[in-house]
Amino acid sequence: MAAHHDKNPFHNEEDDQVNPFSNLQHKERELKTKEAEIRKREEEVKKKEEALARAGVFLDIKNWPPFFPIIHHDIANEIPDYLHRMQYVAFATLLGLILCLVWNVISVSAASLEGRGIVIWFLAIIYLLVGVPGAYFLWYRPLYRACRKDSAFRFGWFFIFYMVHICFCIFAAVAPPIFRQGFSLPGILSALDAMSQSAILGILYFIGFGLFSAEALLSIWVFQRVYRFFRGTGKAAEAKSRAARGRAMAAAS
Repeated sequence: MAAHHDKNPFHNEEDDQVNPFSNLQHKERELKTKEAEIRKREEEVKKKEEALARAGVFLDIKNWPPFFPIIHHDIANEIPDYLHRMQYVAFATLLGLILCLVWNVISVSAASLEGRGIVIWFLAIIYLLVGVPGAYFLWYRPLYRACRKDSAFRFGWFFIFYMVHICFCIFAAVAPPIFRQGFSLPGILSALDAMSQSAILGILYFIGFGLFSAEALLSIWVFQRVYRFFRGTGKAAEAKSRAARGRAMAAAS
């Protein structure tokens, strides 16, 4: 008589039909497919951007600073190699101005606490809030786009407002006692006055004087380099020609 074996009550027939690793393999294949599609799209977008750049059309996609993009900035890929140094140093003067104005707020805040009044603090805040975006939109972005698109008009715009920037830095480094003994800016004169009141306050103002002095000197170097490039490539003649055409058209109308 044949032996009789009872069915295992713990045996699940579905376990024989479904491989627990098959789902994982399927999901892995799906992920690889999606990754390949994403890479393909990224390559297509990059090719389109490169084609537009060759045609003289640039997409100003915000990418700087990397942790919180608020502006478009890509010197390495958009500015000609022979202009990289000049553009990077110009960018350094923009960052330097931000540092100067932030330090100015710190110094003036200390002066306000020492009894110099709240008015100078408000002025320091105004310098910061107006100076930073003003510098970017009035002279740095025009220079960036002038170098990127080789535009004589934008070079002219840069020269006008960068000269204003240099004059402000020199004025701040001196800080003449025109208003509130010049304490709204940490120049040499206000630093000497502050030193007679408080050593710590004087040190803060002397550091500010050094920052604005360095910013002014570096900015003068940038101005000279841009001007030499502007004259050397014939952009000055182009700008004069455009201005003459504009005057002729205005006279004709």
